[in-house]
Amino acid sequence: MNQISDRIMALQPSATLAMSQKSSQLKAQGIDVINLSVGEPDFPTPKHIKEAAKSAIDNNFSFYTPVGGYLSLRQAISDKLQHENGVHYAPEQIVVGNGAKHELCNVVMSMINPGDEVVIPTPAWVSYMQMVILAGGTCVEVPCSMEQGFKMTPRQLEAAITPKTKLLILCSPSNPTGAVYSKGELQALAQVLGAHPQVLVLADEIYEHINYVGGHESIAQFPQVAGRVAIVNGVSKAYAMTGWRIGYVAAPLWLAKAVTKLQGQYTSGASSIAQKAAEAAYRGSQECVETMRAAFERRRNLIVSLLRGIPGIEVNVPDGAFYVFPSVKAFLGKKCGDTVINDATDLALYLLNEAHVATVSGDAFACPGHLRLSYATDDKDIVGAVSRIATALSRLQ
Repeated sequence: MNQISDRIMALQPSATLAMSQKSSQLKAQGIDVINLSVGEPDFPTPKHIKEAAKSAIDNNFSFYTPVGGYLSLRQAISDKLQHENGVHYAPEQIVVGNGAKHELCNVVMSMINPGDEVVIPTPAWVSYMQMVILAGGTCVEVPCSMEQGFKMTPRQLEAAITPKTKLLILCSPSNPTGAVYSKGELQALAQVLGAHPQVLVLADEIYEHINYVGGHESIAQFPQVAGRVAIVNGVSKAYAMTGWRIGYVAAPLWLAKAVTKLQGQYTSGASSIAQKAAEAAYRGSQECVETMRAAFERRRNLIVSLLRGIPGIEVNVPDGAFYVFPSVKAFLGKKCGDTVINDATDLALYLLNEAHVATVSGDAFACPGHLRLSYATDDKDIVGAVSRIATALSRLQ
């Protein structure tokens, strides 16, 4: 008997999580797999943040939390946005949830009706499109090539907007490409949006602090989109707190209220202990953030230089996040024995089975012919993984 709803049947499983699961299964069989598929810092959570969590336990922060998060945490986020980003969102405009993914989905579900269009520059994170599908909306994908830095142009944005457009999802620094929009590029997009007041921007800024080109720029700073930007961010990437599951959305008040209403029926408030840890992350020393950012930058330089040594691989230099997104089109149509590489998904599986390196196919990010590799791991694994990949690719004919 199959009684699964149509909305769930329409969803695709997360390709990143699926590849990570396959990697774990091989590891359980005793196979030495290097996992470059997961976007997760390999650093431990900084000590002062862990101490705050321990203190919260000792001080009996063990009861249900407010649906939208503790006021003290929302105030800390409000202060962070003002001081670091130059944008003002009052605590009542901020909703804390179980990770940035949770709040992204909350916004989409709170805004999108069947038939509404959502503009998504691609390559794009695997879950954006699935969230829109879940809400019954229509994805309008805007392909952005490596030649244009994987970034959408104002002309492309203008062409994608119709009277049905309700939302633009913009991620900078980007997953999966590491592309970072400059202040000028964001301002040009904001000018386009100024003529379309029905369009709200959902700005995914979770990789804000993993940036190699200077300070982060938010599209929320521009007057053309004032009151029409929902910023989603969290502590997972910058503070190595993926398992703590704390993210937030800072939004126009009407949207923050809608998100709170939805969250109240789905999950209620996020973990009390994790919220107090997140508050310490925002209020405490930011030295740990820079230490990790510098390590990621060194690893980026390492993996780009190694990949460029493989014939057939084409890779640009990402300006942020901890991913490279090389073109592997030169290997499509080749084979090794009975294994034929028809697309990037075939290649990702080939590398997992033959090289024991887990990557993610660009097909999952709406960009065929590419692979995503995470360099959120140590130098030894990066060197070993690229060496294995080079050997496996050399066998393809």
